[in-house]
Amino acid sequence: EVQLVESGGGLVQTGGSLRLACAASGFTFGGYDIGWFRRAPGKEREGVSYIRIRDGRTYYADFVKGRFTISSDNAQNMVNLQMNSLKPEDTAVYFCAAAQSVGGPDIVRSPYEYDYWGQGTQVTVSS
Repeated sequence: EVQLVESGGGLVQTGGSLRLACAASGFTFGGYDIGWFRRAPGKEREGVSYIRIRDGRTYYADFVKGRFTISSDNAQNMVNLQMNSLKPEDTAVYFCAAAQSVGGPDIVRSPYEYDYWGQGTQVTVSS
């Protein structure tokens, strides 16, 4: 059974940090791209950051560049998202998702190509 379980969300003040974790099981971790997405109240789901497990290639949305860092622990089948300098506009439910890696240099970024999703973890940044 495929499972993605997020943890690490919470309430933090502006400028603070949180570290989200995504624990994956039930699929061949090394053959997948893992993405972090978020959905804020009243807004569309958006991609935040992605990592291709087999080679560690990463991608960041412009609005998190320089503040968030995605990493993987392949021995533990975990993907972490370190979030620093948090802003109120980062408030959202954060989801991790898994998509089979494709050939070539690009990481899968479309949410419609992601096969498996976690339940999400709430991140709230107070002003």
